[in-house]
Amino acid sequence: MFIKNFYLLSVSSSFYQAYIHSDFLGKFIFLALIATSVCCWTILVHKIWLTNRVRKNSKAFYTAFKKRKGSPLHLENEGFFRKQTLNPFFELFLVLKKQTKDILNKNQQFGIEQEGVSYLSSSDVDCIESQLISNIASQTIHLEKNLFILSTIVGLAPLLGLMGTVWGILTTFSEMQTQAISSTNQMVLGGISLALTTTVLGLLNAIPALIAYNYLKNSSRDFATEMEGFANEILSSVEMQYRKVDLHR
Repeated sequence: MFIKNFYLLSVSSSFYQAYIHSDFLGKFIFLALIATSVCCWTILVHKIWLTNRVRKNSKAFYTAFKKRKGSPLHLENEGFFRKQTLNPFFELFLVLKKQTKDILNKNQQFGIEQEGVSYLSSSDVDCIESQLISNIASQTIHLEKNLFILSTIVGLAPLLGLMGTVWGILTTFSEMQTQAISSTNQMVLGGISLALTTTVLGLLNAIPALIAYNYLKNSSRDFATEMEGFANEILSSVEMQYRKVDLHR
């Protein structure tokens, strides 16, 4: 434990010393890499938390739906789920419920009934399905919001690190031509320190950003497939209960 803490302290001190001895552009590169790191980890942690919360809430609603699958529009504990702001499955259910009731009321109003009961036609079911597909698309966009920042960091952070590397080496050789030989070693160490630390910072930003982006993108794609499956399931339940039977077949 002591060795680990000593190592971390030494690394932190190396970064700090490299920052102190760098010029204006070098300091700017350092600050840009630090800002990039903060942005990367903020989005990474928030998106992972969001994904886990969405999956947990959706799973809870799916369990409740399975218990009332025979009467999908009269789901119990609906008030409980309304308090959850991150539940795509529940949002799909609300879209289904609203569209179904609106169409049933419309059919009843215009006298499109069978034995005194309002039903859904094939075109009505297609209309509800299109609304569910639209909602799935909007939910997927919400889950993938700001992911482009992680993909940008994957390419930007190494370039900033490379820029710091090139600038550190360039300033080192430039100052070696103008300074006395006695101070040459100090200048070389300072320039090399700037070059290496910015490279390390760039990689430390890019690697977790790349891993997080691929994980979150695949997770979003998989969850979109789950939403499509759930939408088909709830639509089938409503269709089984309210679909108009063609008596002329």
